[in-house]
Amino acid sequence: MNTSSTQGIKTVLHPVSDLERAKAVYTALLGAPPQTDGPYYVGFEVAGQHIGLVPGGGPQGLTGSLAYWHVPDVEATVAEMTAAGATVKEAAHDVGGGRLVATVIDPDGNLLGLLQDR
Repeated sequence: MNTSSTQGIKTVLHPVSDLERAKAVYTALLGAPPQTDGPYYVGFEVAGQHIGLVPGGGPQGLTGSLAYWHVPDVEATVAEMTAAGATVKEAAHDVGGGRLVATVIDPDGNLLGLLQDR
């Protein structure tokens, strides 16, 4: 029984090597300045989506963009996905503000992010 449903991909993180240059490029693309602007993370909120820039791949060690599927229950979704053949890369944990995230790897090696706002 599927206890989780997705609200779609609303959050995408991009690893960047030069945060200031990337911030300028994404500001030009999105037509708005970042809402979160720090040395370890820059975040934009545009058209119902969150676009994040993480220098050096951030604590996740990202080497490519990571899309986060918004779900009502991260732990239930992780359980269902692992039962179906996915592997947990990063277990569900709180990243602040009541937001839970987890990452799983599908059978083909694709990294999928899961996000729950409480």
